[in-house]
Amino acid sequence: MWPFKKELNPQLQQFQQQQPPMMPMPSTPFPVMPQQQEENWFDEQPAFEGQLAVDVHQTDSDIVIKAPVAGVLPEDIDITITEDVITIKGTRKEDPDVPKEAYYTQECYYGSFSRSIILPVPVLSEQADATFKNGVLQVIIPKAEKARTKTLKIKTSS
Repeated sequence: MWPFKKELNPQLQQFQQQQPPMMPMPSTPFPVMPQQQEENWFDEQPAFEGQLAVDVHQTDSDIVIKAPVAGVLPEDIDITITEDVITIKGTRKEDPDVPKEAYYTQECYYGSFSRSIILPVPVLSEQADATFKNGVLQVIIPKAEKARTKTLKIKTSS
């Protein structure tokens, strides 16, 4: 039990009452945008791109990027690599055989997506390789020689 709880509560309440509210509390836990309340938001495409989730890690010689892109065809994905940035763009297309009014719930994002990642080290972009397996895109980018990790053995004189 907190020993000061009863003593601090009246003081905190008085302080809160004296302060102007910084941000009004929403009336519902998940506020809905006004235009979504009045319109059927299936009718219009969003004016923004979705953001692609990625995992990025490095080995001694490579930068490895993995991104789940289930439902996207490899030909609908564009990958560009500059000196220090990789950009992955694509489009997830809706099933044309299912009319929008037939959906009970539609939570999957359809439309264009993109993600740019600043690379942590210089890379050899011309030697990068991309594969697609089980709905996961994997991009392997070799590190430039000067950025590779080298382990040294310590020599001792006997």
